[in-house]
Amino acid sequence: MIRRLLALLALTLIAVPAAAQTPATPPTPPAPVRVALETSAGRIVIEVDRAKAPVTAANFLRYVDQKRLDGTVFYRAVRVAPHFGFVQFGVQNAAKRVLPPIRHEPTTQTGLKHLDGSISIARTTPGTARGDFTIMVGDQPSFDADPTKPGDNLGYATFGRVVEGLDVVVKIQESPVAEGGHFKGEMLAPPVRIITARRVP
Repeated sequence: MIRRLLALLALTLIAVPAAAQTPATPPTPPAPVRVALETSAGRIVIEVDRAKAPVTAANFLRYVDQKRLDGTVFYRAVRVAPHFGFVQFGVQNAAKRVLPPIRHEPTTQTGLKHLDGSISIARTTPGTARGDFTIMVGDQPSFDADPTKPGDNLGYATFGRVVEGLDVVVKIQESPVAEGGHFKGEMLAPPVRIITARRVP
């Protein structure tokens, strides 16, 4: 009986290190989520990258799920050259819509880039981004983080891309603008209304 117990104990001691050496299965990264913006100019579908930009993606989805983007507008269009610039939309710091600011996720951390159709979050200094978003028209590497530059070189935080309706984005960018406004010559007149923002399968 004693010999049998000793043999079982020896087998246990051998098995424990072997089990400890078995590599753990890495967690499955969260799947991308698609969000449809139904606007007065047409439908735009954005694919949100929750795996590479979890903080910024989760923030955008909070605005969507809490319906804080419903009734907001695309209010700004920047046209540097044909098919080159960006459009902005969001809550414009409206007290009843805006959520607390989030931690900045630079492109050097996420590996995402500001390419044609990419969406990122507008900010002033890093860590101030809330509920206003920018969609690129054309590749915009100047929005990416660049540690070789002096000063604030952390860029914007991109977290997804337009997968349907990029033509609608271009149409918005080419819409009429007012002469005055907060961003002179860049404020859409009239703005393009976002009717609803919802997750889609």
